[in-house]
Amino acid sequence: MDSQHREETAPLVAEDEELGLPSEVKPIKKHARDVHVLCVAFLFIFSAYQGAQNLESSVNTEGDLGTTSLGILYVSFTLCSLVASPIVRGMGSKGALLLGTTGYILFIASNLKPSWYTMVPASLYLGFAASIIWVGQGTYLTSAARSHAKDCHLHEGTIIGHFNGEFWGMFASTQVIGNLISLALLTNGKEGGSVTGTGLLFTVFLACMVLGMILMCFLSTREDKEEGLPTQPSFGSLLNSIIAPYMEIRLLLIIPLIAYSGLQQAFVWAEFTKHVVTPALGVSGVGGAMALYGAADVACSLVAGRLTSGISSITFIVSGGAILQTLVLLWLLFGYSVTTGTIGSVSALLMIAIWGVGDGVFNTQLNALVGILFKHETESAFAQMKVWQSASIALICFLSPCISFQAMLILFVIALFIAVTGFLYLAIRVEKTFFHGR
Repeated sequence: MDSQHREETAPLVAEDEELGLPSEVKPIKKHARDVHVLCVAFLFIFSAYQGAQNLESSVNTEGDLGTTSLGILYVSFTLCSLVASPIVRGMGSKGALLLGTTGYILFIASNLKPSWYTMVPASLYLGFAASIIWVGQGTYLTSAARSHAKDCHLHEGTIIGHFNGEFWGMFASTQVIGNLISLALLTNGKEGGSVTGTGLLFTVFLACMVLGMILMCFLSTREDKEEGLPTQPSFGSLLNSIIAPYMEIRLLLIIPLIAYSGLQQAFVWAEFTKHVVTPALGVSGVGGAMALYGAADVACSLVAGRLTSGISSITFIVSGGAILQTLVLLWLLFGYSVTTGTIGSVSALLMIAIWGVGDGVFNTQLNALVGILFKHETESAFAQMKVWQSASIALICFLSPCISFQAMLILFVIALFIAVTGFLYLAIRVEKTFFHGR
């Protein structure tokens, strides 16, 4: 009996010993590996996409095709995010990541033959795909963090913060890499003339997308579907996914901060580069300024992720990021005038670096906050996050030509004040009741 029992259990023991790891260590490696793979896959995909997005208004100028395509994309992103939750729940987060990547591939491919007949349909589909991939990303990363914390007997909030710090630090570097690729492959373009070398550039971007999708195939399939929730989308589940989140006070209180996070992202490439960077550094300096912005974003994301351990730390870090961006807004409103030379260049670069720090704060902390607060409504919460972020970005795209830069700055100050007020109320009152009352 003992001999037979040893024979039955031997293969399991041998498998662990072959790896040179105790059995309890294997899940740790699995969850960490999945996060690393996810980060690298997004690095390939979004280095290409960020580089393409930054060039749209420059390379597709006929009839404002590039800018209009981006506006259509983010409107589609907003609408599709309303119904993304049950779709992701039905197909699983890994399936959502793979499906979502196809939209980015199609969008890059359409830039090889840009026209209203290729770019507009691709933008519409990318809006849908983006809603799926981002809800899938938030769900997958949070699931990996919770599993890691459970298997390692660690504090869940700390691991969610660490994993988000790693992901958003890697993601922020796409701004640096995408701009450097564009700079290297568009060296024949002349300022004020047509941009050349775009065919090769978008081919390289397309190859990066395909590599990212291949990497996603190596992700582990996660059981992240909540018990008791329908796994197949229906009209009732779609309607419920739209209405139910707005009955939750926690979500209502952080919606202004979520919306502001989208506004401040769009502000950089829609307003700041046009009104501050270009006058101070020239068109040729935009790429370098955006690379600095990305580098500051990377550094802040990694540090902020490591410092995150729960609601208290998130409150402290978000407050710091809000203060930094408020200082930049007040500087632009009351203390800045466009100047050339060293002083103008240093001022513009300093402001965009500070803004990048703020972006790193909002990216890491909002995703960690959603993961911590909405343990049983993960897909719905991340879907609502993308609804408000993408709607805010679309708003800036369409509002930018209609109001002055000064009016835009005032709008941002008001939006940031409302966002931080709602968030602090959540942190002080609602969060305390929620956690201590359970």
